[in-house]
Amino acid sequence: MSSHAGHGHHDSHSDRDAHVHTHGPGAAGAGTEFDWNVMGPMLEQEAELNSGPYEEAARWIAALPTAPEVRRVLDIGSGPGVVTCLLAEVFPEAEVVAVDPTPALLERTEDRARRLGLSGRVRTVEAELPQDADRLGEADLVWAGNSLHHMGDQRAALTRFAGLLRPGGTVALLEGGLPTRRLPRDLGFGRPGLEARMDAASAARFDRMRTELPDARRETEDWRALIEAAGLTPQGTRTFLLDLPAPLSGPARDHVVTRMTREAQVLGELLDAEDRAVLDRLLDPEDPAGLHRRPDVHLLSARTVHLGRRD
Repeated sequence: MSSHAGHGHHDSHSDRDAHVHTHGPGAAGAGTEFDWNVMGPMLEQEAELNSGPYEEAARWIAALPTAPEVRRVLDIGSGPGVVTCLLAEVFPEAEVVAVDPTPALLERTEDRARRLGLSGRVRTVEAELPQDADRLGEADLVWAGNSLHHMGDQRAALTRFAGLLRPGGTVALLEGGLPTRRLPRDLGFGRPGLEARMDAASAARFDRMRTELPDARRETEDWRALIEAAGLTPQGTRTFLLDLPAPLSGPARDHVVTRMTREAQVLGELLDAEDRAVLDRLLDPEDPAGLHRRPDVHLLSARTVHLGRRD
């Protein structure tokens, strides 16, 4: 499982973006190693920027007429713990467990919980999923934020998550959505449509990642059907928007620069020379048409949440 497949990591197609960036909440491909002193803050910043949509999704779940009393939450692929702590705030009576295979990210979760006064209700478990699922215990809510697609047999993994639910409990599956957009289609130089071509390159890389996973099994991405196959009753699907128009704040612009820098590194071999040259110019802090200075940089993404209930 990706150590930070969710939560900013946490996109879909948009996760194809996130996959590119570090998936990119072990994730970017077999054998990839990350410097977590670099990646941790980037993932944290991304999740913080997306905290609005995540909170909106969590409050939607909490307000459902069929919602159970949430006493225990499992945050699968928790990354640096931004969403873990958000879930603890939305469900104030619940113990929230951050589940991730990366100790450095779990340490960030513990630090964040201490800062927010949530240490009494937030705990961490280092686990590789789905094989360690039986160690996690029961839950009223299993939040799987862009983590399922990092498991070779997604149907089997989702079925194991469903087995962790108490009666009336819910799986919240964050998969799908739309590619993130940060730039106009025509930048004024290079061929128009740069981000669409980067999406295609990211999709190819994502497909390669899927085929290299242990027990990889191709699955139609009909998430409602997968929820039913796991023995759960579909409870609805909603998409939540992050819309930060131009001009961006300093932190949001810094995030766009960081993300696109990462994309340029990992997608370079899949882009042609002209597009690589355009990225070089976009990332040049001295270029007036680059990301650091141009006034039309924005941040727009859509994250989709699918719910399944154990009857």
